[in-house]
Parts: sequence; structure tokens; C-alpha cells
Amino acid sequence: MISSFSMRALCLPSCLSLLLAVTSMTVHAEDKPAGTPPAHISEEIPQASLQGSGSFRWFGLHIYDASLWSSAEGYKPDSDKQQKFALDLAYARNLYGGKIADASIEEIEKLKLGTAEKRERWLAQMKKIFPDVKQGTHITGIYIPNEAARFYLNGKLLGEIHDAEFAQAFFAIWLDKKTTAQSLRTKLLGSKANAN
Repeated sequence: MISSFSMRALCLPSCLSLLLAVTSMTVHAEDKPAGTPPAHISEEIPQASLQGSGSFRWFGLHIYDASLWSSAEGYKPDSDKQQKFALDLAYARNLYGGKIADASIEEIEKLKLGTAEKRERWLAQMKKIFPDVKQGTHITGIYIPNEAARFYLNGKLLGEIHDAEFAQAFFAIWLDKKTTAQSLRTKLLGSKANAN
């Protein structure tokens, strides 16, 4: 006769396998970008289409999935004509908003953008806007040419930093030729842009 403890022990490996399979399917279903943009992106960019998407990992840890939404013409990094675009980040783990702001300013500093005084001001502004995130949270940044960067949390407006230089510096984290995330940049730019 098998004890209840033995039954539970026998079930454990198969139960864990099932749980992992279900979790994996759920994560992949959520992370896979849809062909239709979310409503808040459609409102910001009529006829927006997905330009490219990819994952960001840090020392092997999956941090977030990124999707670049642009107009029909597409975002072209070397073009003189600036257009509105949206960068959506779907987080794969829990992170503090303050840490997201700190990491953003570190990347901006690596790109040598803005003065130390401006970066200090930008950091304070980001810390006021960026919330703590958990797995599945979406933060969307909207680039408004020559004006601002606007941010959404799961489709709801978070706030805006009305500073054209900040907006360029912030999105340069992912889209500048000197970004530390070259592989992700290539995936985001996709086939609509001629990236080097």
C-alpha cells in the first residue's frame, strides 16, 4: 500500500513539469507581440505598426521584452525627418521604479548625452514618474519629436517629461548606434530601417 506521502512524492516531478509547461506557455503568449497595437499606442500613432521586437537579458537574466511601434514609414535612425514612435517594455521580473530610473541615467551617461546637471534633473523627473513593476507590467514610452517623452503604465498615462533633449537621450538607450544593447537595437529596427 502506497502512503499519501509517497503518492505526493511520486506526483511532485510530474506536477512541477506541468506547472513549468503552463507557466512557459503563459509567458510566451503574453510576450509575443500582436500585430495590432494596444489602444494607447493607436491613439498616439494612428496606423502604427510593429517595426521590431526583442528581449533584453542581463547576465542571462530575462529583464524585459521590447517592441518598437512606428508609423507606416517606419523609424529610421539616420533620417532628418523625426517621427513619433512608441517603445513598449514588458517586464519579466519585479523591479523598483527608482532602479529603472538609475539604470536609464547610467545608460544615458555612457552615451555621453546631456550635461551632469541635466542628467541629475532627468533622474529626478524619471523617479517621480516610473513606478515599481512586476512580471507582466508594461511601460510604454512615446517619443514626441522636438517636444517630449510621454509614459504609460499598462495603457494608462503616467506622465510626461517635456524636454526635447531628454526625449532624444532616453530613447537613445535602445536606438542609438552606440547603445550597449546592440542585438536588441537590430531587432527593434527590423527591416524598416537600414541599421548599421
